[in-house]
Amino acid sequence: MYDRLQAVEDRYDKLNELLSDPDVVSDLNKLRTYSKEQSDLQETVDAYREYKQATEAKRDAKEMLEESADAEMEELIKAELSELSATIETLEDRLKLLLVPKDPNDSKNVIMEIRGAAGGDEAALFAAKLYRMYSRFAELNHWKIEVMDAAPTELGGFKEIIFMVSGNGAFSKLKFENGAHRVQRVPETESGGRIHTSTATVAVLPETEEVEIELHDKDIRTDTFASSGPGGQSVNTTMSAVRLTHLPTGITVSIQDEKSQIKNKEKAMKVLRARVYDKFHSEAQAEYDEKRKSAVGTGDRSERIRTYNFPQNRVTDHRIGFTIQKLDQIIEGKMDELIEALTLEDQARRLESVEAND
Repeated sequence: MYDRLQAVEDRYDKLNELLSDPDVVSDLNKLRTYSKEQSDLQETVDAYREYKQATEAKRDAKEMLEESADAEMEELIKAELSELSATIETLEDRLKLLLVPKDPNDSKNVIMEIRGAAGGDEAALFAAKLYRMYSRFAELNHWKIEVMDAAPTELGGFKEIIFMVSGNGAFSKLKFENGAHRVQRVPETESGGRIHTSTATVAVLPETEEVEIELHDKDIRTDTFASSGPGGQSVNTTMSAVRLTHLPTGITVSIQDEKSQIKNKEKAMKVLRARVYDKFHSEAQAEYDEKRKSAVGTGDRSERIRTYNFPQNRVTDHRIGFTIQKLDQIIEGKMDELIEALTLEDQARRLESVEAND
């Protein structure tokens, strides 16, 4: 671990030199790249330097203790040694976590797709409930929500809704939502008291820039059609809705939320780019994905990840065996306790992997 920490500090010092180099300062791309790399290393380097100072202070204190002949001074030195040992232990734990490879997508915005699955109208209503939950969570985190496309039902649910969440750390917190969500409650569509089970699926994709995934015009087929509302009836006489098909992969995106064909195409390109990136990224890192199946952030959207039991006010995340009796709060977007449990479990598993390779 310490060899890697020293290598990080050496790289940080090298970046300081590079950022003072006139050739780098005059090249905006290099300047931006090196500045971001340095910023990413800053926390680790600061903690490592603090650790080295503490270990050096502990070594000096031990030497003073060996040379001391004063009982009162010895007690003071022993108290300092105890304090330094606790500090060093805390810093070691922190440094281990800082060395865990970070998900490169964590700082990105998110494109989320929610679809009603098993349960008909009740599943669509649950999809709407999930959308509201994520909207409230975004609001509490001061993030921005933009609906890309939606297929509402006559009862107020969603067959499907696609939206973007923009804000610092959005993907790092929402990536664990990928999968099938199950609800147990008395349906809003039924007057009786029987509890039904319905599901909705959630897909979480990092927003992808053009430089990360290049889509060629010749590989994309564009179709236009009139927008439709609940039940399929036409709501627009103009051909404003857009369907993009990526021919090499067969991935299709349809957007009809805006009245402008140009705006719908812009939104469709964002979603298409994210979906194609997700597919290529998964295929290129098949070995990593195979290991990831047992981790918290699994990308298997058919996997039932969570159950929302309304009668018992209970939420259970099946991946980590975490149950909390605060469904009424979570459904209002107060998801921090749940997200924190998932994040800590993910960090623990990734830390185990790093330690196993040391």
